[in-house]
Amino acid sequence: MTDPKPSRPHIPPGIWVLGFVSMLMDISSEMIHSLLPLFLVGTLGVSVFTVGIIEGLAESTALIVKVFSGALSDYWGKRKGLALFGYALGTFTKPLFAIASGAGLVIAARLIDRVGKGIRGAPRDALIADIAPPEVRGAAFGLRQSLDTVGAFVGPLLGVGLMLLWANDFRAVFWVAVIPGLLAVALLWLGVQEPELHHNGQRTNPITRENLRRLGAPYWWVVGIGAVFTLARFSEAFLVLRAQQTGVPVALVPLVMVAMNLVYALSAYPFGWLSDRMSHAKLLALGLIVLIAADLVLASVHQASTLLVGVALWGVHMGMTQGLLATMVADTAPADLRGTAYGFFNLLSGAAMLLASGLAGWLWDQHGAASPFYAGAVFSVLALLGLAIRWRRWMQKPLI
Repeated sequence: MTDPKPSRPHIPPGIWVLGFVSMLMDISSEMIHSLLPLFLVGTLGVSVFTVGIIEGLAESTALIVKVFSGALSDYWGKRKGLALFGYALGTFTKPLFAIASGAGLVIAARLIDRVGKGIRGAPRDALIADIAPPEVRGAAFGLRQSLDTVGAFVGPLLGVGLMLLWANDFRAVFWVAVIPGLLAVALLWLGVQEPELHHNGQRTNPITRENLRRLGAPYWWVVGIGAVFTLARFSEAFLVLRAQQTGVPVALVPLVMVAMNLVYALSAYPFGWLSDRMSHAKLLALGLIVLIAADLVLASVHQASTLLVGVALWGVHMGMTQGLLATMVADTAPADLRGTAYGFFNLLSGAAMLLASGLAGWLWDQHGAASPFYAGAVFSVLALLGLAIRWRRWMQKPLI
C-alpha cells in the first residue's frame, strides 16, 4: 500500500491578517480615490489632462519609493516596521483631502499618500513571500490581493451611500475615510508576527552590481513583463471619467469602481490558486487577451450596461495578472533580495504608469474619450506579441 500524497500546506494566519490590513486601508483610500477625479474636475475645476498627470505622478511615486523601502527591508532583515510606517503615513494624509481648498493641497496629499503606499508595498509583499510556503505562494498572494480588492469595492460603495445621504458632500466623506485607515495600522501593529531572516555574514547594500546580477535573467524578464502590462493599462480614474461621460449620475459613478473591484476580488484568489498549478506564461497571455477585450468594449461604449461589461472584463484581467506577477517575482528572486526585487519590479512599472496615464489624459482631451482605450488595446497586442516571441523558449525551459 502506497503512502498518500502529502497535502499542500495551509495559508498561514499572518497572510490573512495582512490581507485584512490591506482591505481596511483600501476602504479608506478608495472612499477618497473613487470620488477624487470628480472632486478635482467638478469642484476644483482642473482639466482631465491634469487629472491624468496627477494620477500618473501619484501612482508612479508609490512604485518608485518601493525600490528604497524594499532594499531597506533586505538590509535590516526586518519588514514589518517599514510596512507599519507606510500605512501610518497613508492614514495621516486622509484629512488633508477634506480640508483642501485648491488643487495644490490635493496634489500634495495624493503624493504623500502614495509615498506611504510605496514605503509599505515592497516590504509587505516580501513579508508575504517570507511567511507563505512555496507550495501555496500563488494562493497566498491571490488571497491578499482578493481581500485588498474587497476593500477597493467596499470603499466606493460607502462613498456612494454617504454621497447620497449627505447630498454630494465630498469633504464629509473624506473625513469618514480616516477611520478604516486607523484600524489598518492597529491591526498590523498587533496582529502580524514577523519571521526571522537569516543573513550570512555582514550586512551589505542590496543595490549593488553583484546583487543585481544575482537576481538573474528570469527575474528581469518578469520586470519587463510587468512594465509592459502597466503601459498597456492606465489609471482607473479613466474608468470613473468614462462612466460620467456616458451619463451615469455623479453620486452613482463610484459604483463603476465597486463593480470592477467586486469582479477583481472574486477572481484574484481562484486565479492565484490556479497559478500554483499551471504555466504562468499561459495565464499572462490569457490576461492580456481579456484586457484587449475590456479596452475595446470601453472604447465603444454608449450605455451603462455595455460599460459594466467592459468594467467587469477589466476586473477579470486584474484578478488574472496582479497576484501572478507578484508570485513570479518571489519565485525568481533570492530570498534575501526579495524586498529589492519587488522594488525594482515596481520602479519600471512606475515609469510605465506615469507615461500611460499622461498619454491617456492627452488622448482623451485631444481625440475623445474612446482613444485612451484603443491605445491600451494596441499596447496589449504588442505585449501579447512579445509573449508569443518568448513562448517557444518558455515551453522548452520554463521561466520559473
